[in-house]
Amino acid sequence: MRLWAAIGILLTFSYGMALGKEEYSFDLSEIEEKPLHIGGYLEFRPVLLGLDKNSALHKLKSYNRGKENVREEYNFTALLDGTYRKGTTEFHAIVNTDFKKSYLGWSEETTLYEGYMSLKPSSTFNFNIGKKTLKWGKGYAWNPVAFLDRAKDPEDTELAREGYVVVSADYIKSFDGPLKTFSFTPVLMPVYDHINDDFGNINRLNFAGKMYFLLYDTDIDLIFLTGGSKTNRYGMDFSRNITSNFEIHGELAFIDDHKKRFIDSDGAVFDKEYDATSYLLGLRYLTKSDTTYIFEYFHDATGFAESEMEDYFSFIDKGYDTYLASGNDSLLKKASNVAGGNYNRKNLMRDYLYLRVSQKEPFDILYFTPSLTGIFNINDKSFSIGPELLYTGIKNLELRLKTTFLVGDSYTEFGEKQNDCRIELRVRYYF
Repeated sequence: MRLWAAIGILLTFSYGMALGKEEYSFDLSEIEEKPLHIGGYLEFRPVLLGLDKNSALHKLKSYNRGKENVREEYNFTALLDGTYRKGTTEFHAIVNTDFKKSYLGWSEETTLYEGYMSLKPSSTFNFNIGKKTLKWGKGYAWNPVAFLDRAKDPEDTELAREGYVVVSADYIKSFDGPLKTFSFTPVLMPVYDHINDDFGNINRLNFAGKMYFLLYDTDIDLIFLTGGSKTNRYGMDFSRNITSNFEIHGELAFIDDHKKRFIDSDGAVFDKEYDATSYLLGLRYLTKSDTTYIFEYFHDATGFAESEMEDYFSFIDKGYDTYLASGNDSLLKKASNVAGGNYNRKNLMRDYLYLRVSQKEPFDILYFTPSLTGIFNINDKSFSIGPELLYTGIKNLELRLKTTFLVGDSYTEFGEKQNDCRIELRVRYYF
């Protein structure tokens, strides 16, 4: 009830602001480029979770806690984005602070998402050092070639992400003819104690690179990573506009000696090493009525097979039954420890379909965009579907109401999630 009261108050307040008249003025000084720019947003995001008490992941994470059917969360976020330019030098920083009130109590986390210096001595060359998000890849929901980036959240792809400490450069050259542009981006990534130590094996200096070609009006990237923190990997991506409103894109990634750890239904842990080939194909289509369709197919060769996931969920159930019978939670703790590795990813199986449909200003309702996002697991036939309402008619304010439903049989990915539905309101004020 407290959650819905808060939502009601916020919507009423926002509606009242929308009815008010605003005065607009034009000031030439406002469009002049200034050396220092500071922006960002403040966000309030209450969440209501409908728990699935019979799911494997609920048993694993909440076996010794209350048995409530509904759980509330209150999230507060402040993101500060600042840039300072002087001559050929630029400093850029993004700092994110999250406050969260959940069933575990209050928590706070402040993270430097980006903080780097950029030097641009000429129009063809620039140099960067510091913490940066590279954003490699052409995919919308997934990026198998983003070897130096943290994974996106496919259910909210626009969220800001934390980068890594790197040293990089960009060399850009333009041409006449079929090849219009070429660029090369070499990257050094150190991995040591307290420097990128969550990336992979420590005490390594990794080298990566991206070569970009604008060839016959097609964007093409060739990408590689080597150095020892992770096994060698190579990839390519492309993007091309077939027409002004129809775009296709794809990614292909090769990973040498990928190591996967998994557990069977009896609790035996196995390690498997193999070369993995992952790929993504997608399209984006905009209709004359301003409806946008984004569709992608993703094959993740590093993911788990259907039988491997069934074994994992079966072992959790066995551990939960043991806990109920004797109070011994050792099997559940073992499953939790294994989950801290490969089982802790957002989408952890092999084949997925993604579809997002959004309609700009239907029925001539200004600043209103409804959308629908679906993720379908081809392997076990489970899926998530999320309708969303977005309103931006109030200056600097964004209101988003989103609901997600998770559907699947027993021992399927979405069927065994901790909750089976989720509703959240995002109120974000930009400054």
